[in-house]
Amino acid sequence: MDAHQNGPGGRLRLVVGLGNPGPHYSATRHNIGFRVVERLAEEFAVDIGRQKFDAVFGRGRIGPVEAVLAKPLAFMNRSGPPVRQLADFFKISSQDILVVHDDIDLTFGRIKIKEKGGHGGHNGLRSVIDAFGGGAFTRLRLGIGRSGTGQDAAGYVLDRFGRDEAAMLPQLIQRARDAVVTILVQGAKAGMNQFNVNPATLNASHS
Repeated sequence: MDAHQNGPGGRLRLVVGLGNPGPHYSATRHNIGFRVVERLAEEFAVDIGRQKFDAVFGRGRIGPVEAVLAKPLAFMNRSGPPVRQLADFFKISSQDILVVHDDIDLTFGRIKIKEKGGHGGHNGLRSVIDAFGGGAFTRLRLGIGRSGTGQDAAGYVLDRFGRDEAAMLPQLIQRARDAVVTILVQGAKAGMNQFNVNPATLNASHS
């Protein structure tokens, strides 16, 4: 069997978290995609220490599904080429890619799964779409909301989470982890049915 092909149980998947490299950005809103991938790697014991194609990544099993977990090391607006190179290397089609990213158009704590579509002004998504020549991949959109103080979007996403948000962040990352597993194991439609709803429990538990 080719080393890049999946074994029994289905196709090899690629889960990509979007963010900016380096410690300066690690705690910012724009890097929540990185943090979800790190959470998955830790829980499922996937070593994402391999570095190639301007990305860090590792291959392992997320439950019954074999997957590559990856974080592009190019800056957000250049995320696409590393994702494309990883997909080509592992022979993964765009339909088997899940991109996890922040979304200012969703209120903080909301999760939304989407199959295909445009970039919605997100520079990381724009770069991935450009690299593949289309948007035929699944997205896990993680709501970070918009600034309540009139701060411009570019500055807002590169800021750290506020105190109340930071208190709820572990719960949001756990919920995103659950969504990724559901998408991989049961499919995007099942994930939509379960997660594309307002997370009342996320807010209520910290009211």
